[in-house]
Amino acid sequence: MPEGERSQSVHSFMLDSNSLLSFSSANIWLVLALIWSLPWKGVALWKAANRKDKWWFIALLVINTLAVLEIVYIFYFSKRKESKKTVGKAE
Repeated sequence: MPEGERSQSVHSFMLDSNSLLSFSSANIWLVLALIWSLPWKGVALWKAANRKDKWWFIALLVINTLAVLEIVYIFYFSKRKESKKTVGKAE
């Protein structure tokens, strides 16, 4: 391989400062979304598994809504099921 082609191929694999900055600024939102949604998803999946809500578990695992569905499940649907179980045991 001639010297000119070799230096050109090496340069094509290296990142210059402009592409590195655009790469980081474009992916910062992805990192923030992951940091935000992973704990919510973990708690929601844990609650669904403990309550044996098979369909909720599958939906929470497959559907990505940036934690909206997970928050709704944690604060609404999992509480609703607790109150039904509590009432059923009291009778």
